[in-house]
Amino acid sequence: MAEAGLGERLIAAVRAGGAEEARRLLEAGADPDTAGEDGLPLLCVAVAAYDAEAAGELAMGGADPNRLLPDGSTPLLRAIEGGSAAVVSATLAHDPGPRLRGPAGDRALAAARSWYERSGTATGERTRVPDDEFTYVDELVLDGRTVRAGHGAILTELEWGLGILTPVEELADRAVRYPDWEHVDWWAAVRLLGRRRSRETWSAVAALRRHPDPDHRRFAAHALWSLTLLENGKVPSYEAETSDLLARWATEETDARVLAAVLRAWSAEHDHPDMVATGLRYTGHPDAGVRAAVPDCVDGRPLDPGARAALLGLVRDQDGGVRGAAGAVLGRNLDGSPDVRQALVRLARDPEAEVRWMAAERLSEGDDHAPEVADALAGLLDEEFQLVRLIAAYGLMRHDDPRTADAYARIGPLEAGYEIDHRWHRVRDWEWKRRNGSAAAES
Repeated sequence: MAEAGLGERLIAAVRAGGAEEARRLLEAGADPDTAGEDGLPLLCVAVAAYDAEAAGELAMGGADPNRLLPDGSTPLLRAIEGGSAAVVSATLAHDPGPRLRGPAGDRALAAARSWYERSGTATGERTRVPDDEFTYVDELVLDGRTVRAGHGAILTELEWGLGILTPVEELADRAVRYPDWEHVDWWAAVRLLGRRRSRETWSAVAALRRHPDPDHRRFAAHALWSLTLLENGKVPSYEAETSDLLARWATEETDARVLAAVLRAWSAEHDHPDMVATGLRYTGHPDAGVRAAVPDCVDGRPLDPGARAALLGLVRDQDGGVRGAAGAVLGRNLDGSPDVRQALVRLARDPEAEVRWMAAERLSEGDDHAPEVADALAGLLDEEFQLVRLIAAYGLMRHDDPRTADAYARIGPLEAGYEIDHRWHRVRDWEWKRRNGSAAAES
């Protein structure tokens, strides 16, 4: 195929948001710096469209993020201005170090700092939009153009790529500008601290538990969780020190949102002798977020009578999040006892869809094959969310229930992504054997 043909197809693929097609064309020899009709490299097209996938394919295929453009900017500077951390990371081929050496890195860092200051003072309406699969960012109008306010995350990642160890206090200030752990600025700071495994970093994060601002303390709890994770076997993790610190903090914290964050960080990665008793003391806490964190404190251990009673009480909580959290843990102990079974069956009829989904998961995977369990699963076959119908069908199959064939039909045409679900394969195989067994018997 002629090179010109490859370039035209690459232009069409990027403009249509076809990242996979762009990758195939680049592998076939298309020039990653191919220019579009406006004369700008296609990396600029992807950046302007906030198409991180296409930008990543072009960058990993060799597109130059520091290529000087007619207006004096570069694709990287345009990505920084746009304010999407995901797009900036993709433009740098998800490896900022090699592309930030020399004047290009200094210029990018200065731009990120400038835009961070400007986006923080902007007024007017803001709209929440996804930045990647796990985080969101605010979209706003600044200087007459629409940008995303992820410049804090961009600044954090560029500093790391340039080898700059930003003080922990500054990272915390940056994170709490948008005090939500799902915001890209908050998450970027947490993720970065998880990479900085030093006594100095750990001590600075731990010191934030005394900060007068609750959002800073909540950030500290999240960052301590990140520092504990053993990412790719990296050490030290400071697990023992962190667990003891969180144990003390969980008995002292007075702010409900911070307390919930501390309990979740503690229970997520630690096994402390005081965890169950500390968690159970908050079963009747007035804040639903704190009550929802209690089940995690007793999860992963044999349920003693006190923990069991607490969970059975929490599955009747007025808050759906609490009911779901308690049911998820209780459902992992679906041992055939009538009280646990009845609790999960009741949650399968809960008014909140997410709670019903959780109950379907636990009932379908459990070894309690009582008739009321199968009836509860059958009652979920009309759920709007296809995954719940699939889970219910899988559970009925495991029960060898005669309603399984109807359940299979009620799943409907499979939505994208579910074809890799192990439950789909099991139910599909069951249906194939049923049909082929019937055909063999008739012949």
